Amino acid sequence: MKYNIRGENIEVTGAIKEYVEKKIGKLARYFDEEPSSEVHVNLSVYNDEQQIEVTIPMPNLLLRAEEQHVDLYAAIDLVVDKLERQIRKHKTKVNRKFRNEGAPKYVFAQMEDEAKRADPYDDNDIEIVRNKRFDLKPMDSEEAVLQMDMLGHSFFVFTNVETDSTNVVYRRRDGRYGLIEPS
Repeated sequence: MKYNIRGENIEVTGAIKEYVEKKIGKLARYFDEEPSSEVHVNLSVYNDEQQIEVTIPMPNLLLRAEEQHVDLYAAIDLVVDKLERQIRKHKTKVNRKFRNEGAPKYVFAQMEDEAKRADPYDDNDIEIVRNKRFDLKPMDSEEAVLQMDMLGHSFFVFTNVETDSTNVVYRRRDGRYGLIEPS
């Protein structure tokens, strides 16, 4: 795999680069052939907290994970664990789909010890545990942010009074706000 490692507010030393490549390189065992795309790694430091974002673009699949921790090496380990869970989850679904269609080749490599490694995060069944219905009040994005803060939520769905479309405002990890609009 090729690596594109960038640092924001942090100098990417040889030791950090080597550790990132070693850890992310272990993900190659999940593939029949190594992804030819470039692995994008962004390391940053905000308020004494280390953050790592890893993106692995592949055909028909985008693997992406991010993690924050006070220790950079711990954050790297945690983000690799997240990526492994994503790969195992996609591997199960994709291989099942190809088996059903009679395709001769699997997208992911078959692991012999796969049955032994039960993943507690691998839920093949998605269960909705609560359902809410409510009327969307027409408002602008600033009023939606105020409503969201008043309710103590991290996001708020509303009808944008200017565009008459359903929008979502959300609180970002950096404390600022984001707006999601349909295209």
